[in-house]
Amino acid sequence: MNDIDVSSQIQQMVKFIRLEAEDKANEIFISTEEEFDIEKLQLVETEKKKIRQEFERKKRQVEIRKKIEYSMQLNSSRIKVLQAQDDVISSMKEAASKELLNVSHHHHFSLHHHHEYRSLLKDLIVQSLLRLKEPSVLLRCRKHDLHLVEHVLDSAAQEYADKANVDPPEIIIDNQVYLPPGPNHHNVHDPYCSGGVVLASRDGKIVCENTLDARLDVVFRKKLPEIRKHLFGQVIA
Repeated sequence: MNDIDVSSQIQQMVKFIRLEAEDKANEIFISTEEEFDIEKLQLVETEKKKIRQEFERKKRQVEIRKKIEYSMQLNSSRIKVLQAQDDVISSMKEAASKELLNVSHHHHFSLHHHHEYRSLLKDLIVQSLLRLKEPSVLLRCRKHDLHLVEHVLDSAAQEYADKANVDPPEIIIDNQVYLPPGPNHHNVHDPYCSGGVVLASRDGKIVCENTLDARLDVVFRKKLPEIRKHLFGQVIA
């Protein structure tokens, strides 16, 4: 084989190697492009997923905030309604308290009303004695009512004795400490008593508060659901 043939073969081999290298390089490029596209797609999908998750998280936060704000506003509205209802009921009770003064304020009574309040005092004393069931009791009243209480004391003791089938009890009027006078619009925060009596056992361990104000409190507590239903209908939960 002469030099020309050798040279031709070498060139063909070089050309073959170059073509093979180019093909291999092209395959690597194509493979790299495909891997890049796949990786890019995966990264894009991962980021999309993160964005969707973040969006859902923020959406839930907004919904929770809305629910909290709605609940707070609803509770605030309920409190305002309940406060308004309580104000109405308080006004009713205050009006009732003022009416109690018409029962016991006997300076301006007719003779008929005077006898009615005196009879009421007697009934309150008898009721208190029946609750206490003590042979000796201490009685407190308003200084304003003292002469009325003294007037009915014996008959009240005898009525209790007849009802309880016992001897008439000893009833000692406390001449040192009196119940407060009626409410004064000049001193609205001072203690007051609209009438009635307070009886206690001699040792002070048992007390029966039978003032008109105490009885009004009992009636209001007992009738409060009925009052609310009558005034406001369905009670707010």
